[in-house]
Amino acid sequence: MGVRMGQGRGPPAPDGGWGWAVLLSCFVVTGFSYAFPKAVSIYFKELMRDFGVGYSDTAWISSIMLAMLYGSGPVSSIMVNKFGCRPVMLFGGLLASAGMVAASFTTNIVQLYLTAGVATGMGLALNFQPSLIMLGCYFDRRRPLANGLAAAGSPVFLSALSPLGQVLVDHFGWRGGFLIMGGLLLNCCTCGAVMRPLEQKQNKEDDSSKSEDCTEQSEKTNMKNRKKLLDFSVLRNKGLVIYIITKFVAILGLFVPTILLVNYAKDQGIPDHEAAFLLSIIGFVDIFARPTCGLVAGLKRVRPRMAYFFSLALLFNGLTDVCSARSTSYIGLVVFCVFFGLSYGMVGALQFEMLMGIVGTRGFSSALGLVLLIEAVAVLIGPPSAGRLVDAYKSYELIFYMAGGELIAAGVCLCVASYCCVGRSKKHNPHKEAERDVEKDLPVADGTHTDHNSEQSRGAA
Repeated sequence: MGVRMGQGRGPPAPDGGWGWAVLLSCFVVTGFSYAFPKAVSIYFKELMRDFGVGYSDTAWISSIMLAMLYGSGPVSSIMVNKFGCRPVMLFGGLLASAGMVAASFTTNIVQLYLTAGVATGMGLALNFQPSLIMLGCYFDRRRPLANGLAAAGSPVFLSALSPLGQVLVDHFGWRGGFLIMGGLLLNCCTCGAVMRPLEQKQNKEDDSSKSEDCTEQSEKTNMKNRKKLLDFSVLRNKGLVIYIITKFVAILGLFVPTILLVNYAKDQGIPDHEAAFLLSIIGFVDIFARPTCGLVAGLKRVRPRMAYFFSLALLFNGLTDVCSARSTSYIGLVVFCVFFGLSYGMVGALQFEMLMGIVGTRGFSSALGLVLLIEAVAVLIGPPSAGRLVDAYKSYELIFYMAGGELIAAGVCLCVASYCCVGRSKKHNPHKEAERDVEKDLPVADGTHTDHNSEQSRGAA
């Protein structure tokens, strides 16, 4: 029997069954993790009025929340490798909820940074990363589709949380809204409870296999890896280094438009509810963009060229920002939201599928932790810098050019580097290429398919 690369001796991915429940939980967790920091921007105007602060000060709330989501990656990796996915997610759900509840009682902006920013962001991180790890364990052949469906949680929740936030502000104020949001985050605990350890089926030749979390199974079957709570050896992968650099540049501008969009619309004289609905438009378009992009990414002609597909998505998003920099009317902003939702959905659907393809399932936990840590630095720079530009020049046009330029640079960087550094090196290693069947042109290797081909060849033999 063939052994899948990246999973070691762990149980094979069922590509269905209980995996659909895991996918639904990942959908919810992804929705909270990515939509929550943007939906919080609904409360910025009220926070600016109550605390007497500016755009850059309030933008720090979302930035810190996202920075914790990304920067806590190594901590989450260590905890997952030590305790497993389910306990970490249960604790994370409680922490995220407690952070928002505590935020409703704060009296200054610094306390908001510590509660809504640090505590809630950390709790979301302890849910987000384990859910992706479990999704990778339960899906292999259908993994691009699974990633696309799970990523659709972000736009669905953005579409719901944005208008809900405005309703809560109107009826209960920002303090009541934060308290209710904290209660909603307890659903993350339910999602954690669903993450059932993947069972190892017994073989006729070996009846000693036990049912364990797939991540723990990979660690315990290798005594060397067992001691490594965070494996830095994944950084030897040239494709991963290219991916990290690309994501750092992209994250500088990726979240800027969505975090400042509502305030921008309100400053243009657009009513509050219509301004909040702009985020819902992005979400509605994004809902269809992510699963569709996941389906396209799974095609035989596309999956081996994932790096180029991902670079196309980054370029599309960047050009959308640049071309919409001077939009001031509501109709113009609606058109921007439609194209931004489409391009943003493509980026969201492809980013983790590409990372899984680079390092495989075994290295995914450590690689994701390191990638998110690097991205945390970028997310702490991007939105606050954009807010400072708005405070200084009283114009939003510059931030659209800045964000778009960063994404265009990231897309070009990924495309060129994948061709020059990875693509050419494969041409100089024909023996390695002969070992690959379907994925011989893949700029960043996806280990899972190699073993499918080997299994098929063994079956034919």
